[in-house]
Amino acid sequence: MIVYIAVSVFLLMIAYFIYSGYKNEKRYQEDRKERADKRQEKIKNRGVPSSRKVTAPSSKEEKEEEPLPAVSPKTETVQKREEKAEPSPKPSIEPTPEIPREAPQKEIPVSLGKYPDFNHARLLKMGLSEEDAQEFVAELIPQIESQIPLIEEAMERSDFHTMERLTHSIKGSSTTVGSGGVSDLLVDFNTYLKSGTEPAIAEAYLKQLKHYCQALKEQYSR
Repeated sequence: MIVYIAVSVFLLMIAYFIYSGYKNEKRYQEDRKERADKRQEKIKNRGVPSSRKVTAPSSKEEKEEEPLPAVSPKTETVQKREEKAEPSPKPSIEPTPEIPREAPQKEIPVSLGKYPDFNHARLLKMGLSEEDAQEFVAELIPQIESQIPLIEEAMERSDFHTMERLTHSIKGSSTTVGSGGVSDLLVDFNTYLKSGTEPAIAEAYLKQLKHYCQALKEQYSR
C-alpha cells in the first residue's frame, strides 16, 4: 500500500513538472512574439515622428531649382586656357650610337715562333732537386700531347670556346713547371682564344704548339 502511494506521488510530481515546463515555454513564446512585434513596429516608424504626418508633395507645386555655384572669373579664365592649350609634344628619343667593335685580328702575331728555350728554374726555387724538377717536366709533356688532338677536333668545328678551355688547363700546368718555350706559347694561345675567332691565327698557334711540344721532348730527352 505504501509503495502504491509513493509511486502515485512520484507520478504526480512528474506530471506537475511537465505541466510547469509547458506553461513556461508557452509564456516564453508569447513574450518573444510580443517583443518581435514591437521591434518590427519600431523599424517601420524609425525616423518618422509620431506627431508629424508625412504628406507627398502636391503635383501643382513646382520644385525650386537650386542655384548653380558661382564661377569666379579666375577659374573661368583658367578653364579657357586649359581648353585652348595644346598637348606638349613628346620629347624625341635619339638612338644611342653604336660603339664600333674591334675587328678580329687577322694578322699572325710577330712574336709567334720566337720564344726562348723552356726553363724549369721555378721548380728549383720551390726547393726541388734537379732530378725531381726534370721528372715534373717529363710528366708535363704527355699532358700537352694528349690535349693536342682534342684542340684539333674543336678547331674543325670552329669551337673556340672548347679550344680556350683545353689550352687553359695545360697552360696552368706548364707555367707552374717553368717558363719560356711551350709555356709562353700556351699563354699567348689561350689569351687569343678568349676573344679571337680567326681560324688562320688559331691554326698558326696550334702549329707552334706542336713544334714547341716536340722541342720540349727533345730538350729533356738528352
